[in-house]
Amino acid sequence: MTVGYRCSVAAQQRGDPLLATASPARRWLLIEEPGGWGTDGLTTSRIDADVARTLAARAARSGVRVQLIRRPGKRRNRVAERQVAMVHSDRGGERVWWTTVRADSELLDISLDGDGTTPSRDPIYLVCTHGRKDVCCAMFGRPIAEHLASHRPDATWETTHVGGDRFAANLVVMPHGLYYGRMTADTALAAAKAYEGGLVVPHQLRGRCGHPPYVQAAECYARLELSESRLDALAPSGVEELEPDLWRVRLAIGPDTVTVTVRAVISPLPAQLTCANRHAAHYRTFDLVELHIEHGHRYGSSQT
Repeated sequence: MTVGYRCSVAAQQRGDPLLATASPARRWLLIEEPGGWGTDGLTTSRIDADVARTLAARAARSGVRVQLIRRPGKRRNRVAERQVAMVHSDRGGERVWWTTVRADSELLDISLDGDGTTPSRDPIYLVCTHGRKDVCCAMFGRPIAEHLASHRPDATWETTHVGGDRFAANLVVMPHGLYYGRMTADTALAAAKAYEGGLVVPHQLRGRCGHPPYVQAAECYARLELSESRLDALAPSGVEELEPDLWRVRLAIGPDTVTVTVRAVISPLPAQLTCANRHAAHYRTFDLVELHIEHGHRYGSSQT
């Protein structure tokens, strides 16, 4: 590792693909914690240690991803009440349930199903700024969070590690769970405006959380090939594993079906994928093998 190595800069220079790199999580628990965040987030924060360990174990058993969040800008050590959100990102059931707690112990009373509170579909914009996890996230994420907060103050939060440090600055748009990478101040605001208009920004989309990577890859390729930016336009309708590392994914688009075949491939050369981990490793991505439209009256058909 050279002095001053930055994983996100190196990844962009290598041309590491963004696609198919969103989290597999379908449910999220967002907990306001304005104080310092240790490397492991929840269990290395100011939240009571016993509560944090118990909550982390419970969330893991329930398949819930826990994120600490805080408002961009000046740091505070404490808040009188913590804002807490339970987020479901399942397609067609995207919802957020907000509540507040005054004592850390009350975190253990929160239903991981969102029961007991009124759901909302208002957007949440999470910008990863977890510097203790990776310096790139803080260096590139904090200016993005502050800029976005100046336009969307109620919806914007800094958050702990979301995965994919080498794609910093990273933005996750909730409740749909859209992952974006290599954000700038302008593109982050553009992604927010697009989302509020029922659209996505395909060329910076890492994927939608909850879907397997090969489904994420198929959707990303379909969006780019078809210039399709409508948020809910492509719904997974079937997957076939043709052979190891080769999948055929069907995506419904109105009355038609886009069939996308993708192959998992390993990067030809190992690389240092985070700033902190000096060990070089290969990464997996997906190549487009074939794409065509079945009964495609809108787009016709095409193959790659």
